[in-house]
Amino acid sequence: MSHPVAQPLRQPLLLHFPADIAALSDEHFFAFCQANRDLQIERTANHDLLIMAPTGSETNERNFDLIGQLWAWARQDGTGVGFGSSGGFRLPNGAVRSPDAAWIRKDRWEALTLAQRKGFAPLCPDFVIELRSETDGLSLLQDKMVEYMDNGAQLGWLIDRQQRRVYIYRPRGVSETMADPTILSGDPVLPGFTLDLSRIW
Repeated sequence: MSHPVAQPLRQPLLLHFPADIAALSDEHFFAFCQANRDLQIERTANHDLLIMAPTGSETNERNFDLIGQLWAWARQDGTGVGFGSSGGFRLPNGAVRSPDAAWIRKDRWEALTLAQRKGFAPLCPDFVIELRSETDGLSLLQDKMVEYMDNGAQLGWLIDRQQRRVYIYRPRGVSETMADPTILSGDPVLPGFTLDLSRIW
């Protein structure tokens, strides 16, 4: 008898915890993520779990390019540290999020203990990038960007390759939409950083 072939996740899978069952502690959630490294797992502020399959190769190649540009600037600038999409951050509201790319001021990063750095760092990055894949719902990503801003991020870019638009987020709900830009500037949060979008598109 043939068995059905498991299909990849096309939309994030949201797992709710019943009210009478305790949610995973920070330590248990970290261990759960480590045991399921093939999946990208986030936690909402309500401690529900959001499970996503790895992105397609094309999206991952574009993400690699934008991370590389951020890394090159951060290494030369020296005022902060950068992160890729596999790193998680525990936000002040209790959510654990993994932006596609992030940057944190060095003084904030160095204020963390070694133990805090080894787990999901208990802070919100100063700067985040989310790159929309073909299976990502735009509204879900927009909500996530607002959450970053509400939890302390100073700048966020949501790059929508499908519509060739970039949504720029700043604190206090200030946002801007750019149609088909070729260059993005990180000033003044990331002085001198520019992202070349020609390869991302």
